Amino acid sequence: MKTRLIASIAVGAAVVLGTTGCNLIAPQATTIDYSASDGVNVPAAAGPLHVRNALIVADEEGTTGNFVAAIVNDTTDPLTLRVEVGEGSSAVKATVNVPANRTVSLGDLTSDTEPLRLDGIDAMPGTTVPVYFQSGDGEGSLMQVPVLDGALEYLSPLAPTPTPSFSVTPIPVMPTVTPSPSATPTS
Repeated sequence: MKTRLIASIAVGAAVVLGTTGCNLIAPQATTIDYSASDGVNVPAAAGPLHVRNALIVADEEGTTGNFVAAIVNDTTDPLTLRVEVGEGSSAVKATVNVPANRTVSLGDLTSDTEPLRLDGIDAMPGTTVPVYFQSGDGEGSLMQVPVLDGALEYLSPLAPTPTPSFSVTPIPVMPTVTPSPSATPTS
């Protein structure tokens, strides 16, 4: 009887260890940080501002794009986020001012906050582009930011629209006619 009891305990222990043993050596997926959307999150090294879900929605040529992100300022001071898209002398630079204890959502369709327009970039949809982020006294972070197009329904309102080009169309001038005095009727 004791042999059966010991065998049952051994089998039970083997089953428990066999079914839970992987959890002892494998990392838990819920503890791994990742960007859960189309964009990327910028690490804290960029400075005191937190940049979440950063992405660029570009035109078909990849020369104009709208930078979309949520920028969180949880400090008591207004701060400026510096953004450089691309590298070298051709980098396109922009800044975003974020008030103290506020979140600025660039491209938030529910609050009519416009995305940050970037002209003269080299970012084809479907690729990533190097973007440097820096705020406050942070050292800054260089991230590969995804470039998308407006093909998806929820991104189409964020796609850049062409800058209207104004052209002057001459309007023909009609000659002015001055009426001549009429003769007074004789009675």
